[in-house]
Amino acid sequence: MTATPAPASPPSLREAFAQPAALTMFFFGFTSGLPFLLVGGTLSAWLKESGVSLEDIGLMSLAGLAYSFKFLWSPAVDRLRLPVLGRLLGQRRSWLLTAQIVLAASLLLMSAITPQGHLLAFVGVIVLAAFAGATQDVVVDAYRIEIAPQETQGALAATYTLGYRIALLASGAFALVLADHLPWALVYQLMAGGVGLVMIATLLAREPVHPVIRASSFKAAIKDSVIGPFSDFFRRHAGWLGVGLLLFIGLFKISDQMLGVMAFPFYLDSGFTKTEIGAVSKVFGVWIGIAGAFLGGAVVVKLGVQRTLLIAMILGAVSNLLYLLLSQHPGNLSIFTLVIAGENLSGGFLGTAAVAWLSALVNREYTATQYALFSSLVTLPGKLIGGVSGFMVTGMGYEGFFIFSTVAVLPALALFFWLQPRLALNSSAAEQTDDTDSRG
Repeated sequence: MTATPAPASPPSLREAFAQPAALTMFFFGFTSGLPFLLVGGTLSAWLKESGVSLEDIGLMSLAGLAYSFKFLWSPAVDRLRLPVLGRLLGQRRSWLLTAQIVLAASLLLMSAITPQGHLLAFVGVIVLAAFAGATQDVVVDAYRIEIAPQETQGALAATYTLGYRIALLASGAFALVLADHLPWALVYQLMAGGVGLVMIATLLAREPVHPVIRASSFKAAIKDSVIGPFSDFFRRHAGWLGVGLLLFIGLFKISDQMLGVMAFPFYLDSGFTKTEIGAVSKVFGVWIGIAGAFLGGAVVVKLGVQRTLLIAMILGAVSNLLYLLLSQHPGNLSIFTLVIAGENLSGGFLGTAAVAWLSALVNREYTATQYALFSSLVTLPGKLIGGVSGFMVTGMGYEGFFIFSTVAVLPALALFFWLQPRLALNSSAAEQTDDTDSRG
């Protein structure tokens, strides 16, 4: 009779954060975060200074929808093997390097065309850059899930977040400062150089174990790559469980997302200058968010993804009540700093917990497609609510809106407690890891 092996003990914090994949995810987080503002807020500043109308600037921002619809081409990332590079680098790194090459080339083209040049061509390059950036996200998420066991995903999410937020500093605050002294075209060329440096990390990184599926026909390939990820999800989470799970994915970050569009107008209405807002929310807040991300990674390692996510949801919702304090002390820079610290600490904590929890849901046969679908679903309600948040503030005032954004987490909490006894994330993740390792 063969004895059943004892379950492996969870890794220590040092082991989780010291693994080579953690450093790799820092660089991959940087390359994922860099293009986000370069086709968004930073680009809007360039367009405004170039004399582009506000209407056209708003229309150009729709290029960012590539990040919400990245699941549409994620099956290709999962299944399509790139010629030459796919053989040399493997499935994940070949796609990532290709996306980085396209992104760097797009930024260089934007610097060459400029908004004062052929505007239609410039818009086309913006769309190409957003597509490359969203493709990077698909690959990096799949890489993170496949390169390490579920128990250390919190640590990888934390180092990824560190790289991502530093990239937001580089492409946001730092790029704006540079633009005061250098031409915008040169700023974008420097950002393209940053992408080029990260390509070195892509070449040096280890390729994760990825199951290779060989379809017998084109029809079978389409069924496996496009239909397979979705049918697999509902096979593992049948009936109301799957429906409830998708609802929960769309709702569990709702309180954290609701303030996004209205935060800046509230700061201005509270009497703060743009310089104060930038220094506190865009610089100080970023570093506090990084601290929150690492705290979340440590808690995931110690408590597991389920309990960490519950704590993070509650903290994320309650932190919105801090804005009530600021509404009672408008123009108070100390209170503003306290509010930003609490909001960003809880936001970073929730971000890491969310990444680790979503990663535990994914079947590693369809890593890129399923995670892209989940992450797109997470962002969709926030984008929809952003469109009506102005009407909500007009109707109920800022204070009423902050209270509403806090209690908005209650449906997600109810779904969490309904789902918890029906989901076995740790065991399913372990089984998928074993299956992947045996296939490799």
